[in-house]
Amino acid sequence: MNRIANLETVPSPALLFDVDAIRRNFDLMLRIVGGDVSKLRPHIKTHKCGEILELQHGLGIRQVKAATIAEAELSAQSGMTDVLISYPLVGPNVARLFQLIDTYPETQFSCLVDCEEALGAFVRTGHDPIHLFVDLDCGMHRTGIAPGPGVVSLVRAIVANPALRFAGLHAYDGHIHDTSLEARTEQFEAAMAIVEETLAAIETEVGMVPLLVAGGSPTFGLHAARALSEPRPRHCSPGTTVLWDCGYGPNYTDLPFEAAALLLTRVISHPGEGRICVDLGHKAVAAENPITRRVAFPAIPDAEFLSQSEEHLVLGVADPSAWPVGTELIGIPKHVCPTVALHQEARLIRDGAITGEAWKIGARDRRITI
Repeated sequence: MNRIANLETVPSPALLFDVDAIRRNFDLMLRIVGGDVSKLRPHIKTHKCGEILELQHGLGIRQVKAATIAEAELSAQSGMTDVLISYPLVGPNVARLFQLIDTYPETQFSCLVDCEEALGAFVRTGHDPIHLFVDLDCGMHRTGIAPGPGVVSLVRAIVANPALRFAGLHAYDGHIHDTSLEARTEQFEAAMAIVEETLAAIETEVGMVPLLVAGGSPTFGLHAARALSEPRPRHCSPGTTVLWDCGYGPNYTDLPFEAAALLLTRVISHPGEGRICVDLGHKAVAAENPITRRVAFPAIPDAEFLSQSEEHLVLGVADPSAWPVGTELIGIPKHVCPTVALHQEARLIRDGAITGEAWKIGARDRRITI
């Protein structure tokens, strides 16, 4: 990794965004969908940042997926005109959806449902119909209705209710992350067989499916190829591709995205023989993975990860004297999405140098105004 100029001006730990790499990642996303922005619905859960949404807006991409009400609101504030909250909303979050619709009338909001019991909460008399996507479980077994007759029954119930509008089918294949393209393709085809069978059943028994929103990052290229080769309205919805991380890294040769989100940390101590401690604790990098799979340091590829606490990360190194106290290190997060959410802002890199600018991670909060 090339040296980044002006790092000495940034307190650590810090999140850094390489704006040039972000632009190149967007360019690659567009190339993968053949330059057709109508095929692309990026998920903003990865970056949660209004300025990145503005970059997307400048490319002509107006539709996104979001995971929270805050992400949806930030999207509307940033000029997105079509926002799918790809999450089943329950309780007070349904009322918050209604507030979003009323507050941002130029944006079309929709969300997911996967059972008939949920439908009643979305009925608002005297208002335009609420747009609902049916969430299909195509193999991840997290949310989504199981394939079978229940899907047709759910779609029929939505179509029959004048207060609701069937917006389409949503299918997330987040269980597919094999490095091998051959293995990924095999699992992708199995998942898509479920989707295609379900689409056929809906269209035979109820009516046309307006839109299919499908896929994550590892299968992005596979979904894009389908989207470009078939007439069905279809959106590809990768998220991590905007920033990438070393969890995906170079493992997917068919998806040569760049790590555009970096972590600045510094050596703060030499706590015993063969050890250094840096200021990159749980509060600065996502810690849901085992300690060896949270961050990678290109400058110390053979570092041993010994312990981590809230503000500290202890590394075993061959020669601690090569890393004096105060030394700056750049890390690449293994899971960028929850790592970004730990930071209030990202300091910017342009042309290989820190600029002094910062972009707010606006939707890291659970609430913006609604």
